[in-house]
Amino acid sequence: METISADKWKSAVVSPERVIGKIKPGMSIFVGTAGAEPRTMVRHLITVDDKNLEDLELIQLVSFGDAVSLQTLQSQKFRLTTFFSGWVANEAIEAGRVDLIPSRFVKIPQLIASRLSPVDVAIVQITPPNEAGFCSLGIAVDVAREALEQAAIRVGEINTHIPFTFGDTFVHVSEFDFLVRSTDSLIYFDRWQTDEIWDQVALNAASLIENESCLAFSIGPLYESLANQLRNKRHLGIHSPLFSDPLMDLIQSGAVTNRRKDTYRGKSLTSYALGTPKLMKWLDKNPLVEFQRIDKVFNPLIIGRNSKFVTVVAARKVDLYGRIGLYTGKGNVATGPAEVMDFLSGAELSEGGRSIFALTSRDPEGRPNILPSIADLPNQFSGFESIGAIVTEYGVAYLKGRTIRERAQALIDIAHPDDRANLVQQAKDDKILYHDQIFLAESARLYPVDIAETFKARNELGIRFRAIRPSDEEGMRHLFYRFSDEAVYYRYFQTVSSMPHAKMQDYVNVDWNQVMSIVGLVGEEGKGRIIAEARYIKIPGSPFAEVVFVVDEHYQRLGIATFLYRMLIRVARERGVRGFVAEVLYSNIGGIMKVFKKGNLPVKAHLESGVYHLEIPFDATRKFQ
Repeated sequence: METISADKWKSAVVSPERVIGKIKPGMSIFVGTAGAEPRTMVRHLITVDDKNLEDLELIQLVSFGDAVSLQTLQSQKFRLTTFFSGWVANEAIEAGRVDLIPSRFVKIPQLIASRLSPVDVAIVQITPPNEAGFCSLGIAVDVAREALEQAAIRVGEINTHIPFTFGDTFVHVSEFDFLVRSTDSLIYFDRWQTDEIWDQVALNAASLIENESCLAFSIGPLYESLANQLRNKRHLGIHSPLFSDPLMDLIQSGAVTNRRKDTYRGKSLTSYALGTPKLMKWLDKNPLVEFQRIDKVFNPLIIGRNSKFVTVVAARKVDLYGRIGLYTGKGNVATGPAEVMDFLSGAELSEGGRSIFALTSRDPEGRPNILPSIADLPNQFSGFESIGAIVTEYGVAYLKGRTIRERAQALIDIAHPDDRANLVQQAKDDKILYHDQIFLAESARLYPVDIAETFKARNELGIRFRAIRPSDEEGMRHLFYRFSDEAVYYRYFQTVSSMPHAKMQDYVNVDWNQVMSIVGLVGEEGKGRIIAEARYIKIPGSPFAEVVFVVDEHYQRLGIATFLYRMLIRVARERGVRGFVAEVLYSNIGGIMKVFKKGNLPVKAHLESGVYHLEIPFDATRKFQ
């Protein structure tokens, strides 16, 4: 079959019917993926009733259910073979009208090239040729090149609406046997609507993403909100399966420079683009975005060469073991379990890399998204040993290195407050939590999420402060056992040799109406340890509260106690407390008095039976009652 020359391509354009006449029964036809679906040619294939169009196999990496819809697949003319259970494929697979080839995306080019999945006809969407005769594959570079190399009939559907993109996208017009003109528009995607809940989820996720991180995105409300929360970051990089409008916004904000990447430095790397007409116009001849094949974009070894690689995955459901239920439908392109594993593996290979799974605590119908078990949920990612952090609007649960019990406690902490009691009971019934596990329902609703500060100690050590959580039981237990006998005696006024679960869980389950407890942590997020705690306990019938605090002996004399004390004063004032009282052993008065004096409040002290009784009114004119 003669190929098309660069200078005569316009005269070589033929009608779709001309191409269809060359197709024979039993052929395997590769069609472009996702937004790059050659809609005009596919529509003619589906609607034309020629006798030669019998027993045909359509091969498409991701089916969006546009031209290749569930209704058209009811015809006996076609079967769809796909490597990804997408929008329409899920239902059709169950009905027996679609063949699914389970495969990691990174391996699909190899499968196509090896002819294990033979291709007789390749139909791809392309831009008009430039002056040199080169077309661009536009917004989907997956296995189109492998399909073109082995197909006997190569068809380019010219669409003037797709952007001319850079990377491994160029194909010469002479490589096609037929050209047809597209008479259909692109598949566009409206931007996703967000709300305050998604914004809070994104804010919590963004708190885990450092400057100079390299990111993987997808599509959906999470990513719309996350891009807004990352605008003030510096020198971010992009290595993402999908490029979307939020990533365009993030680049335009100046947060993305790609200068700290190891691979494709200076470029945002992707395989697919999905989005609005504005995005397509912005991508046209844009040198900042590099489109590469999926065996490069999904390759964990290539991903892992980028330091601080962060993959952010939108989860649908999660259970108390840390198993993840992923989305099905339009929002799950390239986020099936195998694809998620590729990017998680890349994050694990990356120096400073991490994985973040994010979801709202409840779905739009008000049903819980954190469940006791998701064993029966479809599209499940069960590699829970690789999951680093799970985020909801109520906070972050760090799972790596945690026991099942600790995972359950951390996930219950970030579930919707009205769902936590049931989760605790189910976890106790399933013997995940201790049978005597305490749960204070009212406290779950009152948790002070607004308390979050950082402090740089005298030795430049960074310390994070937040309100204590029930899942801090093990952290506080370890802190207790690091204290000397003397320090324990100063804190409890008696010898305490052990701190078992029964005691410690009572300590970390706080009644926020009466108690405020703030912990200080050092180390990497998710791997840090508690080194300090301060709390006040309201005195019944009085506007005053008793104050106590402890600091790990290895971290004393660094200004931590003073910072905690001042922070506790501010928090107490905001919550209507009028002053503090404290009791300090005579032998411990020297060090602790220095801390109290640095609070810049008057301290009244009187000694009785070897114990100093301190009164610290916030208003110097008021007297303790």
